[in-house]
Amino acid sequence: MANAGTQVNEFIGKYSPEIAAAFRASRRKLRALFPFGRELVYDNYNALAIGYSPGENASSVLVSIAAYPRWVTLFFLKGNKLHDPHRMLGGSGNRVRNLRLNAPHDLDDPRIRALIAQAVEPFQSEFAEAGPLRTVIKSVSAKQRPRRPADGK
Repeated sequence: MANAGTQVNEFIGKYSPEIAAAFRASRRKLRALFPFGRELVYDNYNALAIGYSPGENASSVLVSIAAYPRWVTLFFLKGNKLHDPHRMLGGSGNRVRNLRLNAPHDLDDPRIRALIAQAVEPFQSEFAEAGPLRTVIKSVSAKQRPRRPADGK
């Protein structure tokens, strides 16, 4: 079995070059923000999602990115609790809020960084105790939607 890094690269490789590049760059930026904890990978039916968490349970993921055929989305899994003065977050569910990334450099926007910091702040000690960031493949769906748009772009 391939190591987690190799597997993640294979998962990302299913996407168009543009989406793959955006997802890789976004992932690099998030990995820099999360030097400790777990990077949980889910190659699901609808999307490839990578969540950042102090532990290995899906319920402890705070921030994630997901690749879809035409875009990359940033998710806040406890987003309903975030103060969003710039009204950047979408979603109206009980918990999760999201933000479609136009480009990886969106993650450098101070407003987005503030949302990430706000989401993580209550869990700083848990992240520190978790040790260096480690990638864990949590699930790979046997059946998946196409990772590229129908027009092949």
